[in-house]
Amino acid sequence: MERQSARTEAIRTIQRELTAFARRARGRAAELHPNLTLVASSILDLVIERDGCQAADLADYFLLDKSTVSRQLAALEREGYLVKEVDPANRRNHLLRATAAGKRVAREAERRRAAAFTERFSTWDDADVRRLAEYLVRYNEPSP
Repeated sequence: MERQSARTEAIRTIQRELTAFARRARGRAAELHPNLTLVASSILDLVIERDGCQAADLADYFLLDKSTVSRQLAALEREGYLVKEVDPANRRNHLLRATAAGKRVAREAERRRAAAFTERFSTWDDADVRRLAEYLVRYNEPSP
């Protein structure tokens, strides 16, 4: 019974700490670009990584409601960071692509994030950083 209690307590700690991490990430996103939410920034990053995609792909990837994705896409378009193009493979669909301005703001945000993470882990040894990276990859793998 003691083992289960320790495991339960560890899971509660993980939940609390991941929630705190998510809240800090949202706050940090506002610092990086006051007009973009963390979701909008994440969408822009994925559109750039994939060199274009459809809105449905974004909703599936981030497990978001289509209306949420639509609002974030509208914000990215208003800012001039994203454009819709007709999909040559299926003219009824649109591909989303980052503009030069969108790529520029994403690069700057990535540079700042990398600097913040580098600073945050500056007192950790390499083995601990590697272990955390492995655990996060494992945690984010799809469930069986």
